[in-house]
Parts: sequence; C-alpha cells; structure tokens
Amino acid sequence: MAKDHKNYNSDGKSSEDRALDRFTDMLIEKIQTLQGDWKKPWFSENSTQWPKNLSGREYNGMNSLLLMMHAEKEGYKLPVWATFDRIAGLNYTQGKEGRTPAVDKDGEKLPVVSINKGEKSFPVFITVFTVVDPETKEKIKYDDYKRMSEEERAKYKVYPKLQVYNVFNVAQTNLQEARPELWKKLEDANSPKKFEQAGEQFSFEPVDRMIKDNLWICPIKEVKGDNAYYSISRNEIVVPTRQQFINGESFYSNLFHEMGHSTGAENQLNRLKPGQTFGSAEYAREELVAELGAALVAQRYGMTKNIKEDSAAYLKSWLNSLHESPDFLKTTLFDVKRSTGMITQRIDKIALDIEQGIDTARSEAKEEAKTDSETVGQDKPVLESIAAKAMPKEEPEQTIEEEHHYHRGR
Repeated sequence: MAKDHKNYNSDGKSSEDRALDRFTDMLIEKIQTLQGDWKKPWFSENSTQWPKNLSGREYNGMNSLLLMMHAEKEGYKLPVWATFDRIAGLNYTQGKEGRTPAVDKDGEKLPVVSINKGEKSFPVFITVFTVVDPETKEKIKYDDYKRMSEEERAKYKVYPKLQVYNVFNVAQTNLQEARPELWKKLEDANSPKKFEQAGEQFSFEPVDRMIKDNLWICPIKEVKGDNAYYSISRNEIVVPTRQQFINGESFYSNLFHEMGHSTGAENQLNRLKPGQTFGSAEYAREELVAELGAALVAQRYGMTKNIKEDSAAYLKSWLNSLHESPDFLKTTLFDVKRSTGMITQRIDKIALDIEQGIDTARSEAKEEAKTDSETVGQDKPVLESIAAKAMPKEEPEQTIEEEHHYHRGR
C-alpha cells in the first residue's frame, strides 16, 4: 500500500480535502447563480484578469479559474496574489550580511507591509513530482527527468503529489499604503483589457491566423449552418461562419469551447473516445471541462463567455456530481488546466510571431503545435491515477460531435 503523505487537521481532513471542499462549494454557488439566468457570463465584466503572483508569474488554468471566481466574489480589483511569507519578505532585503530591514532611497526604514487583520487566505494547488530509481533508490530532479529520452525515463518511477499553498490577494494587505509605488506598478501592469470590435467587423488576429493557416492541432472550418462541434472521427472543428454570430466575443468563445474538446483527442490529452455516450456522466464532465476552459481562455483575452445552451442542460448533473464526489472536481480541474494550457500556449505563440513579424510556415507551426501539446501532456503517464476515467465500450446512438450545436440569438 502506498504511503499516505497527506497532512491531516484536527477534523480528520487533509489540507487537500479541505481545499477541495471549499472549491466544491464555490463552484456549486457559481453554477447555481448561472442556473437562474442563462445569459449571465461565467465571469462578469468586473472580474480580474489572469491571476499572477507578486513577481508576475501566472498561475495555471486550474488555480486561475478558482482565483478569478474568488476575486469576483470578494470584489478584488487586482489579480495579484502572494503567500504570507512573500508578503512578509517585502519588509526585508537579502544581502551579504544576511537579512536586513527594507529602506527607502534615503536609508529610512520603510513602513511594514502586512496582512490586514481578520483576512483569510485562499488555497491553491501545486503539483510536485518525486522521481526515483526503484533499484538504486536514487532521486533526481523532475526537470532533469523531463529532459531525458523515453528510453532513459523508463528506468525511473515518478510520483505526483498535490501540495496546498495559501495565498492572499494584495487587496487583503496594506500594500497600497505601505508601498504606493509598487501598488501603482501593479495597477499599471494589470489594467483590465477588453476585447475590441468595430461595428460588424471584428477580429482577434492570433486566432484568425490560426484558422487561416491551419495552426491548431486540428483543422477549424467555418461552415454556414447552426452547428458548432468537434468531430472525433474526422478530427476537425466545425463552427458557423462568424457573420452568423451576434458579435465577435460569441464567435471566439464558442470556438474556444470546441477547441477545448479537441484537446481531449486520443493523440493529445486522451480524454475522449469515439462513441462516448450522449447524456452519460463522462459526456457531462467533458462538457464542463470545455465550458470552464472556454470561460478561462475568453477571460484571458478580454472576452465574455456565456453558458453554451446545450451545456446548460448538464448543470444539474454537474451539481449532483460535485456534491457526491470530490474526485469529480479534482479530475475536472486537472483536465481544465491541461486543456487551457494547450490553447493559451498556441495563441500566445502566434501572437508573439505576429508581434515580431514572423510568418510561421504551416509545416513548422504544425510541428510546434505538436511540441506544445507534448509539453502540456508530458505528465500524462505519471498522473493517470489522478485523471483516469472509465469510458463506455458500447457504440451509442449519439456522440459528442452530433450534439454540439450553436443556437443563434443568445
């Protein structure tokens, strides 16, 4: 039996279990709010941008989703988070003589930065990996393991472990008063961005180039009609022409939903199987992965994502699953993380090429897209125990590609 490395609290629950309980309650509350009004977006216009730490490093898709939901609920304006130790560290500098109090340019001691009284932290998940040679018991760094060939990796065992860290939003501190210059810098770096469109003409160039030059992991086809879907058998995305959508945000956010499904292909993140039964628990969970992922990606690029009409029917089953099984939330969030990672990496890479004036060749871009998916999915073999899902073996009457419809006028 594997050794249990969880740290348990006085109530008998581990930090991970307590965090999952909190996430479950939060997601249930969010879905119940949306259930009362299908026109509400996943994130309101007042939501923050993609969450970051004080150093500007972005949180991953799973933590980003939860932090944005929490920030929206609490009304935080800046998407900047830090641990207690990181906040305390602002009061000191590290030099040759050790740690000394932080001072201003005149040598005067700076005001102390601290967490405001009564504020409560919020948990985030960090996955760490222990890599061990079963024969010699030698441990190596995970970064070194990732650089190895498949043959070299075969001799090692990799053990994933979720660790919980507690963070505070900068609004929960006195940072604005104690370090006004730093606060202003954070405000400037995180000013809200909104997707802009002029009249009937709208464009998000990185995605437009992705469609035109076939730079995604599968072809994306704009076809006049009412259906938006990802076809497993043909490995392609079909969406109505953009002129059929009420605005640009609706077109791109619906496309992000189908791109989310495409990341689950067998040769990518391997969530989907041909013949996945419409209406099944697996189908419903895949819809939630695609919905949450699309909401995250849309929010990242300043767009609004509303509930997809045919996804709304699954809200009740999502709520039941959330109530009944913590593992449902864990595996769902894990898949959202990996799916959004693939999408945003590709969009950001194309955006960088555009900024640098690079006209990426189609063949080169396809190879880079494959590399991106391998980078995001490289942990798949060692995390199968976390993300494994039973798929139906019988051929159903309806499959995912047949039931992803876009209804105009929403």
